[in-house]
Amino acid sequence: MSIERLRALPATVDVVTAGQAFGFGRAKAYRLAREGQFPCKITKVGRNYRVLTIDLHRALGVNAS
Repeated sequence: MSIERLRALPATVDVVTAGQAFGFGRAKAYRLAREGQFPCKITKVGRNYRVLTIDLHRALGVNAS
């Protein structure tokens, strides 16, 4: 995922999109989330996992501006 695409993400993203930013496929992203090993903070909302984009930016060292 390019820096420009990372900067254009909405305030929160699903675990698949966050995983793509780290180079993970869908299965690995969900496995890491379930195991508590995802490289940034994950919030579970009902049955869904969400990632704050600001946390994703921090984990990847991306400046939001």
